[in-house]
Amino acid sequence: MSQTVRRVLQRQIMPADRDLDVLPLYVDPDPAVLDADKYNVGGDKGAKELNKASLRQSVSSGTTVHPDQIVDRHAIRIEQGERLSFGSYFNAFPASYWRRWSIVDEVRLTVDLTGTGASVTVYRSMANGRSQRVDSRQVEGGDDASGSFEFVLPLRPFADGGWYWYDVTAGDQDAVVTATWDAEVPADRAESGSVTVAITTMNRPDFCAKLVGQLGEDPLVLSLLDEVLVMEQGTQKVVDSPEFPAAEKAVQGKLRIIEQGNLGGSGGYARGQLEAVKAAVSTYVLCMDDDVVCEPEGILRAVTFGDLARRPTIVGGHMFSLYSRSRLHSFGEIIQSWRWWWMSPEHVLPEWDFAARNLRSTRWLHRRVDVDFNGWFMCLIPRQVLEDVGLSLPLFIKWDDSEFGVRAKAAGYPTVTFPGAAVWHVPWTDKNDALDWQAYFHQRNRMIAALLHSPYPHGGRLIRESLNHTIAHLVSMQYSTVELRQLAMEDVLAGPDGLHAQLPTRLGEVNTLRKQYADAQLNPDPDAFPPVRRAKPSRRGHSELEVPSKRAQIITAGLLPLRQLRKPRPLSREFPEAEVAAMDAKWYRLARHDSAIVSMPDQTSAALYTRDPELFRDLVKRITDLHLKLYRRWPELAAEYRSKLPEITSPQAWEETFRPWTDVEAADD
Repeated sequence: MSQTVRRVLQRQIMPADRDLDVLPLYVDPDPAVLDADKYNVGGDKGAKELNKASLRQSVSSGTTVHPDQIVDRHAIRIEQGERLSFGSYFNAFPASYWRRWSIVDEVRLTVDLTGTGASVTVYRSMANGRSQRVDSRQVEGGDDASGSFEFVLPLRPFADGGWYWYDVTAGDQDAVVTATWDAEVPADRAESGSVTVAITTMNRPDFCAKLVGQLGEDPLVLSLLDEVLVMEQGTQKVVDSPEFPAAEKAVQGKLRIIEQGNLGGSGGYARGQLEAVKAAVSTYVLCMDDDVVCEPEGILRAVTFGDLARRPTIVGGHMFSLYSRSRLHSFGEIIQSWRWWWMSPEHVLPEWDFAARNLRSTRWLHRRVDVDFNGWFMCLIPRQVLEDVGLSLPLFIKWDDSEFGVRAKAAGYPTVTFPGAAVWHVPWTDKNDALDWQAYFHQRNRMIAALLHSPYPHGGRLIRESLNHTIAHLVSMQYSTVELRQLAMEDVLAGPDGLHAQLPTRLGEVNTLRKQYADAQLNPDPDAFPPVRRAKPSRRGHSELEVPSKRAQIITAGLLPLRQLRKPRPLSREFPEAEVAAMDAKWYRLARHDSAIVSMPDQTSAALYTRDPELFRDLVKRITDLHLKLYRRWPELAAEYRSKLPEITSPQAWEETFRPWTDVEAADD
């Protein structure tokens, strides 16, 4: 019989700063109110819509845990007679993920309780969210009695989903509770793998320095780190932040700042990946954005899960909103291959607020979510995977992380977005990066990823969808965005050979191109624009802001492009016809105007959109020609991109790209 050792998988944790906004992610004081089963709701459209709306309704009773009840990072005090559940995002045990992806077949929960009469009850859930009581124990004895209770829990009945958790009820006096989850593992899996952290930063010095400091807060996390690499690509340096001295001290000599030109996220992460591959020391590379707030325990859990995975596995974290800290952006991401677009799986509800409806009350959260990739805002990649499938594609930003996940999966390395490992980040829903300079990278990189991996002869629906989206931008008077999307397609058609060479220069060229257009000329001053004036007000009146039906949108899509050929109303050349808020700037609304002041999603500025029929005609012809050309050339382009993928993502290719900066480093040494 092979020798085994016991290894901690997960520790009970409390918020490091006692922040009440995040407390629902750690404990749940409310009773469970499970939502309806979809099979009971049935297939009626009205019933499904009503159920979907009810899912977003809060079931929180308003009961709160006082910050003073948090004893320390791992212990909490429960007041006399009160009950508290640890069936929460950070403290429930994601049994189905361990069951599916790891070598562990049973876990041991150890709960330490003080307080006469205090009791602990262990529960498990099924994939459909229904919970079952497993076992319970109680502290016996006189005043200030205590007990340590062990529960051996099998993982076998978690094939499709489900969690373990425990509730604690205080008895005749206040109770204090701590807990750990551990398992017997083979002796050769006893030691934790080590980590090189790769942080790409661009003009966020304070944010980045604080993140580095968080990595050193927990001695166990610090012990896993071989090196913390900060790829400095901005002009506002991390070393100049007032937060930097404390951050540098916290990681105890493990920090290295690497300065290079702005090569985007993919250039920054590739540099960290390359350094780790060349050093051949770390087990993993942990990619992290520079503007996240980290839960350090999540790093420990990700590394432990990676160490005990059945095969080398990419372990990703979830992303919570930095502005609404109990709100989860997404519980997992897949690539819809026919559209070649990233999305959440069908049953996953995005923007989920755990403060309104926590884990025990939310049926869909109990089904295991299998993913195609994880964003590099927090993603643990085994060095073995990098050595086998290559480094990041040189895409600057967008699709580098998703393409890597798809590429790794094709080579037999899965990605697991692991519950209990997370960061807080500015949510993507507060941006509209399909309109600014990033539109170029969205379009180009999506098409490149599809050429590399789409199973369909012409990319499935991608080309048709691209044409539809481009026309939508065109009728919205977003001419700069259309020009960038065209430039992106021209670069795709040029083949993969120029990707590395374009990294340092393409952003500047993109910005120069887009600033030629009025819709890209932003101004924060409302008085910078002429006053709104229209000779004949719209007959739509109060219904102007209503969301049209799908049928109405289809009719509008057929008619509005024809309107773009008509001569604009004379007054619209001098005065904007409307002010349109960013939230209302949909194509079917903008296309009805000949000019409009449109605010930006961050609400700091606005731009003047003006309809130009001649430019419209010219752009329609060009975008049609480009999409036809891409359709015809798709098979040969796909073959070229796929044949050159190993070369483009190789450490050797990236070393050449980094040479202008590595040569300077060598000269300085």
